[in-house]
Amino acid sequence: MSRFGPTRGELKLRLAISLLGLGLLTGAYAFNGIGGIASLEIGIIGAAFFGGSAIWSARRLWQTKETDT
Repeated sequence: MSRFGPTRGELKLRLAISLLGLGLLTGAYAFNGIGGIASLEIGIIGAAFFGGSAIWSARRLWQTKETDT
């Protein structure tokens, strides 16, 4: 792994927080529904942020697992 990149522990923490954020966002919309266009915009931006962060972290963890052998 690059000495300037995040460690595996940091990537695992980012992945966990991202998945928790996606879960909370999904739960909030399942419980309250979409209240309006602003609520929908917040949901899309939040899902893009947490989803992108989760995908990036999982991808980096997968790549470092393959190269550490």
